[in-house]
Amino acid sequence: MNTDIKTFKAAELNTDFEVRSQNAICVNSSQLDKPLLSNLKFTFAGILFGIILIKSEVISWFRIQEMFRLQSFHMFGVIGSAIVVGIISVFIIKKFKIRSIDGEPIHLEPKKFNKGQVYGGLLFGFGWALTGACPGPLFAQIGTGATVIIVTLFSAIIGTWVYGYLREKLPH
Repeated sequence: MNTDIKTFKAAELNTDFEVRSQNAICVNSSQLDKPLLSNLKFTFAGILFGIILIKSEVISWFRIQEMFRLQSFHMFGVIGSAIVVGIISVFIIKKFKIRSIDGEPIHLEPKKFNKGQVYGGLLFGFGWALTGACPGPLFAQIGTGATVIIVTLFSAIIGTWVYGYLREKLPH
């Protein structure tokens, strides 16, 4: 009986896990134990993605400024195309129950809307307009020789740390 009380108290103390797991990012993380070399495919995919970002000019500070000043359709076309491809891809994944490259089922968790997403989106947009960079192409921009973007990269890392530190006090 004493063991049951200890188990109950331990479970009672760990209620934060259940609340936090609802907001966890990695709900689709792989359960397979794979060798480190198997991650090379992700390295090559990242390099290919970086080349596509550079060739399509979506990492260009001037293109990003054109978008925020409503002077060009280029970036809106790229973003709109990505949204359409994403919608079609999710539909196909759900309809045909497509599995991951390792054969695991893909489960897409429904997301709940909250006001923190609006604040975060505005903060993200202001930062994107100010720096001309969003987190995806930071490394591609640095790779093209725009070394000043290192300041943006460190700012993004510090911002992530600050969010983690203040997470409990922010609106979710």
